Amino acid sequence: MLDDEADPELLALLRQHLQGKPVVEAEPETGVLESAEFVYDHGIDVAIDMRATKNAAESIYKQMQEKSFSTASWSEHELHPKAKDEATVAFIFTMDLLNFSFWSELPDDERFAIEYRGKRWTGYWSLVAAMQRALDDGIPITDPHFWHSEDECNLESLRHIFRSCTEEEMPLLSERLDCLRESGQVLYERYECSITSLVEAADGSAARLVNILARDFSCFRDEHSFTGREKPIRLLKRAQILVADLWACFQGDSYGTFRDIDKITMFADYRVPQILISVGALYCSPSVATAIKDRQLLKSGSSWEVQLRACSIWCVELIRREIRRHHPDTNVNAILIDFFLYDKMKELEAEGKEAFPHHRTRSIWY
Repeated sequence: MLDDEADPELLALLRQHLQGKPVVEAEPETGVLESAEFVYDHGIDVAIDMRATKNAAESIYKQMQEKSFSTASWSEHELHPKAKDEATVAFIFTMDLLNFSFWSELPDDERFAIEYRGKRWTGYWSLVAAMQRALDDGIPITDPHFWHSEDECNLESLRHIFRSCTEEEMPLLSERLDCLRESGQVLYERYECSITSLVEAADGSAARLVNILARDFSCFRDEHSFTGREKPIRLLKRAQILVADLWACFQGDSYGTFRDIDKITMFADYRVPQILISVGALYCSPSVATAIKDRQLLKSGSSWEVQLRACSIWCVELIRREIRRHHPDTNVNAILIDFFLYDKMKELEAEGKEAFPHHRTRSIWY
């Protein structure tokens, strides 16, 4: 829409007001699914194999049924918080604020890792373990007042909090500090330094909370350009997973109550595209496949990288629709499918059964 064009939604609201009719605000949309479909329709380097997608849908459904996979699975992990209170909301916000870029090219025994509770944790779990360790040590890593203090929260303190049991340092540590600093400032200026006030501002709408995060926090604004579209492509991985984690942790109650939770898509990272390619649901052109196999770095926001992420979102949406079509009584949504596929890919990795490597991109978005 051009700057001098009238906003049709605003005109409709004004018309209702002048006619004396009650003004009903339209339910918000994130625009992520629309963006994903656009990229799928217009991209030429990544495609979806419909037959493999249908087969994957039935296989995923059966495995989820066998495992009784549900939101309860989230809290079952030993590192995730168990309490259902404001402290857990702060933990989840901080966790997803920093939930990006853990991959390493080093062997497992040399890569960045956290030793905690007698175990060694890598990847996403290294972040969660480091946060739990910090809280055990009396460091208020989940407190926005802490992030706001340059004396307490700085690169030196973060190096201590995220100290590795190997020589490799946590990737993008300076960028993580920037995320904490910006978020502390935004929460201080707009939400009385309260994360729960931020969540409550969404008024029970998952889509509204995602939009608030993308609007107020530049570090959650996971948007990119794509040829043929003036509007940005919205992928919003970390904003969406924050909402999903709240929903899963609180099992749809209290701070996890969202009337439109099914508007959340899968979370476009590198693990879910990896497994979708492995099962044949996602197809890459020879050039893209070669780049991934050769472990070439794909620039964040590049055409190939945006296609990989966006087509993964659309592929999981098609899997969700296929499951619901054949099993209309099931409550499965894109969040649960994503959680399942991510866990499955990590299992295959641990067993040394990766059929195809994940793509390499360094960014704060995932």
